[in-house]
Amino acid sequence: MSDVFEGYERQYSELSANLTKKCTVAGALDGEQKKQKISEIKAGIDDAESLIRKMDLEARSLPPNIKAVLLAKLREYKSDLNNLKSEVKRFVSGMADTLTASADQRGRLMMSTERLNKSSDRVKDSRRTMLETEELGVSILQDLHSQRQSLLHANNTLHGVDDNIGKSKRVLTSMARRMSRNKWIIGSVIAVLVIAIALILYFKLK
Repeated sequence: MSDVFEGYERQYSELSANLTKKCTVAGALDGEQKKQKISEIKAGIDDAESLIRKMDLEARSLPPNIKAVLLAKLREYKSDLNNLKSEVKRFVSGMADTLTASADQRGRLMMSTERLNKSSDRVKDSRRTMLETEELGVSILQDLHSQRQSLLHANNTLHGVDDNIGKSKRVLTSMARRMSRNKWIIGSVIAVLVIAIALILYFKLK
Protein backbone atom coordinates (compact mmCIF):
# COMPACT_ATOMS: atom_id res chain seq x y z
CA MET A 1 0.00 0.00 0.00
CA SER A 2 1.19 3.56 -0.76
CA ASP A 3 1.76 5.87 2.22
CA VAL A 4 0.98 8.84 -0.04
CA PHE A 5 -2.35 7.32 -1.09
CA GLU A 6 -3.26 6.54 2.52
CA GLY A 7 -2.51 10.14 3.48
CA TYR A 8 -4.87 11.45 0.79
CA GLU A 9 -7.42 8.80 1.80
CA ARG A 10 -7.41 9.95 5.43
CA GLN A 11 -7.83 13.58 4.35
CA TYR A 12 -10.72 12.64 2.08
CA SER A 13 -12.45 10.56 4.77
CA GLU A 14 -12.23 13.43 7.24
CA LEU A 15 -13.42 15.94 4.64
CA SER A 16 -16.29 13.68 3.56
CA ALA A 17 -17.44 13.24 7.15
CA ASN A 18 -17.26 17.02 7.68
CA LEU A 19 -19.24 17.71 4.50
CA THR A 20 -21.89 15.18 5.53
CA LYS A 21 -22.30 16.96 8.86
CA LYS A 22 -22.62 20.30 7.08
CA CYS A 23 -25.29 18.85 4.78
CA THR A 24 -27.22 17.67 7.81
CA VAL A 25 -27.00 21.15 9.33
CA ALA A 26 -27.91 22.81 6.01
CA GLY A 27 -31.05 20.69 5.73
CA ALA A 28 -32.39 22.31 8.91
CA LEU A 29 -31.53 25.91 7.89
CA ASP A 30 -33.41 28.49 5.85
CA GLY A 31 -32.63 31.66 3.91
CA GLU A 32 -29.16 33.22 4.00
CA GLN A 33 -27.82 30.78 6.57
CA LYS A 34 -28.65 27.89 4.27
CA LYS A 35 -27.01 29.64 1.27
CA GLN A 36 -23.84 30.27 3.30
CA LYS A 37 -23.71 26.66 4.43
CA ILE A 38 -24.22 25.42 0.86
CA SER A 39 -21.32 27.66 -0.28
CA GLU A 40 -19.10 26.05 2.35
CA ILE A 41 -20.18 22.61 1.19
CA LYS A 42 -19.40 23.45 -2.46
CA ALA A 43 -15.91 24.65 -1.49
CA GLY A 44 -15.42 21.39 0.42
CA ILE A 45 -16.57 19.38 -2.59
CA ASP A 46 -13.92 21.13 -4.71
CA ASP A 47 -11.28 20.11 -2.16
CA ALA A 48 -12.63 16.55 -2.17
CA GLU A 49 -12.42 16.40 -5.97
CA SER A 50 -8.81 17.61 -5.78
CA LEU A 51 -7.97 14.83 -3.30
CA ILE A 52 -9.61 12.22 -5.53
CA ARG A 53 -7.55 13.43 -8.51
CA LYS A 54 -4.38 13.13 -6.41
CA MET A 55 -5.35 9.62 -5.27
CA ASP A 56 -6.06 8.65 -8.87
CA LEU A 57 -2.62 9.85 -10.05
CA GLU A 58 -0.89 8.09 -7.15
CA ALA A 59 -2.80 4.82 -7.72
CA ARG A 60 -1.95 4.76 -11.44
CA SER A 61 1.76 5.10 -10.65
CA LEU A 62 1.80 1.87 -8.59
CA PRO A 63 2.19 -1.81 -9.66
CA PRO A 64 -0.89 -3.34 -11.34
CA ASN A 65 -2.00 -5.53 -8.43
CA ILE A 66 -1.98 -2.59 -5.98
CA LYS A 67 -3.37 -0.17 -8.56
CA ALA A 68 -6.44 -2.35 -9.15
CA VAL A 69 -7.33 -2.36 -5.43
CA LEU A 70 -6.85 1.39 -5.04
CA LEU A 71 -8.84 2.25 -8.18
CA ALA A 72 -11.71 0.14 -6.83
CA LYS A 73 -11.65 2.26 -3.67
CA LEU A 74 -11.58 5.42 -5.77
CA ARG A 75 -14.75 4.36 -7.56
CA GLU A 76 -16.49 4.17 -4.17
CA TYR A 77 -15.19 7.60 -3.18
CA LYS A 78 -16.27 9.09 -6.51
CA SER A 79 -19.73 7.58 -6.10
CA ASP A 80 -19.89 8.98 -2.55
CA LEU A 81 -18.89 12.43 -3.81
CA ASN A 82 -21.42 12.31 -6.65
CA ASN A 83 -24.15 11.54 -4.12
CA LEU A 84 -23.02 14.52 -2.10
CA LYS A 85 -23.14 16.74 -5.20
CA SER A 86 -26.64 15.52 -5.99
CA GLU A 87 -27.71 16.33 -2.47
CA VAL A 88 -26.36 19.87 -2.76
CA LYS A 89 -28.27 20.29 -6.04
CA ARG A 90 -31.44 19.23 -4.28
CA PHE A 91 -30.80 21.85 -1.60
CA VAL A 92 -30.33 24.54 -4.25
CA SER A 93 -33.43 23.56 -6.21
CA GLY A 94 -35.50 23.26 -3.04
CA MET A 95 -36.74 19.78 -3.99
CA ALA A 96 -35.02 17.83 -1.24
CA ASP A 97 -37.03 15.48 0.87
CA THR A 98 -35.86 16.47 4.36
CA LEU A 99 -36.55 13.15 6.07
CA THR A 100 -35.02 11.01 3.31
CA ALA A 101 -32.03 13.32 3.04
CA SER A 102 -31.42 13.14 6.77
CA ALA A 103 -31.51 9.36 6.69
CA ASP A 104 -29.09 9.30 3.73
CA GLN A 105 -26.83 11.78 5.49
CA ARG A 106 -26.76 9.71 8.65
CA GLY A 107 -25.92 6.59 6.63
CA ARG A 108 -23.17 8.40 4.75
CA LEU A 109 -21.84 9.87 8.00
CA MET A 110 -21.65 6.38 9.47
CA MET A 111 -19.84 5.11 6.37
CA SER A 112 -17.39 8.01 6.48
CA THR A 113 -16.77 7.48 10.18
CA GLU A 114 -16.21 3.78 9.57
CA ARG A 115 -13.69 4.53 6.80
CA LEU A 116 -11.91 6.99 9.08
CA ASN A 117 -11.76 4.39 11.86
CA LYS A 118 -10.38 1.81 9.43
CA SER A 119 -7.70 4.28 8.31
CA SER A 120 -6.77 4.90 11.95
CA ASP A 121 -6.60 1.15 12.57
CA ARG A 122 -4.26 0.74 9.59
CA VAL A 123 -2.00 3.46 10.95
CA LYS A 124 -1.94 1.74 14.37
CA ASP A 125 -1.18 -1.63 12.75
CA SER A 126 1.67 -0.06 10.76
CA ARG A 127 3.08 1.51 13.94
CA ARG A 128 2.83 -1.79 15.82
CA THR A 129 4.58 -3.62 12.99
CA MET A 130 7.32 -1.00 12.97
CA LEU A 131 7.85 -1.38 16.73
CA GLU A 132 7.92 -5.17 16.47
CA THR A 133 10.48 -4.93 13.64
CA GLU A 134 12.58 -2.55 15.72
CA GLU A 135 12.49 -4.94 18.71
CA LEU A 136 13.49 -7.83 16.44
CA GLY A 137 16.40 -5.80 15.08
CA VAL A 138 17.62 -4.99 18.60
CA SER A 139 17.38 -8.68 19.56
CA ILE A 140 19.39 -9.71 16.48
CA LEU A 141 22.08 -7.12 17.25
CA GLN A 142 22.32 -8.38 20.83
CA ASP A 143 22.68 -11.97 19.59
CA LEU A 144 25.39 -10.92 17.13
CA HIS A 145 27.25 -9.07 19.89
CA SER A 146 27.06 -12.15 22.13
CA GLN A 147 28.34 -14.37 19.31
CA ARG A 148 31.19 -11.93 18.65
CA GLN A 149 32.21 -12.04 22.32
CA SER A 150 32.13 -15.84 22.22
CA LEU A 151 34.34 -15.89 19.09
CA LEU A 152 36.80 -13.47 20.67
CA HIS A 153 36.96 -15.63 23.80
CA ALA A 154 37.50 -18.77 21.69
CA ASN A 155 40.24 -16.98 19.72
CA ASN A 156 42.00 -15.97 22.95
CA THR A 157 41.70 -19.55 24.22
CA LEU A 158 43.27 -20.87 20.99
CA HIS A 159 46.15 -18.41 21.36
CA GLY A 160 46.67 -19.69 24.93
CA VAL A 161 46.68 -23.30 23.71
CA ASP A 162 49.22 -22.42 21.00
CA ASP A 163 51.47 -20.81 23.60
CA ASN A 164 51.21 -23.87 25.87
CA ILE A 165 51.95 -26.21 22.94
CA GLY A 166 55.01 -24.12 22.08
CA LYS A 167 56.28 -24.25 25.64
CA SER A 168 55.68 -28.02 25.85
CA LYS A 169 57.53 -28.52 22.57
CA ARG A 170 60.53 -26.58 23.87
CA VAL A 171 60.55 -28.58 27.12
CA LEU A 172 60.35 -31.92 25.25
CA THR A 173 63.13 -30.85 22.88
CA SER A 174 65.33 -29.91 25.84
CA MET A 175 64.58 -33.22 27.55
CA ALA A 176 65.38 -35.15 24.36
CA ARG A 177 68.71 -33.34 24.09
CA ARG A 178 69.57 -34.10 27.72
CA MET A 179 68.59 -37.75 27.25
CA SER A 180 70.75 -38.00 24.13
CA ARG A 181 73.69 -36.43 25.97
CA ASN A 182 73.22 -38.70 29.00
CA LYS A 183 73.04 -41.73 26.68
CA TRP A 184 76.45 -40.90 25.26
CA ILE A 185 77.89 -40.37 28.74
CA ILE A 186 76.49 -43.70 30.01
CA GLY A 187 77.77 -45.44 26.89
CA SER A 188 81.24 -43.98 27.42
CA VAL A 189 81.28 -45.05 31.10
CA ILE A 190 80.23 -48.59 30.16
CA ALA A 191 82.93 -48.73 27.46
CA VAL A 192 85.58 -47.60 29.96
CA LEU A 193 84.39 -50.20 32.50
CA VAL A 194 84.49 -52.97 29.88
CA ILE A 195 88.00 -52.00 28.87
CA ALA A 196 89.06 -51.83 32.51
CA ILE A 197 87.60 -55.28 33.26
CA ALA A 198 89.25 -56.70 30.14
CA LEU A 199 92.64 -55.31 31.21
CA ILE A 200 92.24 -56.67 34.74
CA LEU A 201 91.38 -60.12 33.43
CA TYR A 202 94.27 -59.98 30.98
CA PHE A 203 96.79 -59.14 33.64
CA LYS A 204 95.38 -61.74 36.05
CA LEU A 205 95.45 -64.50 33.48
CA LYS A 206 98.89 -63.50 32.35
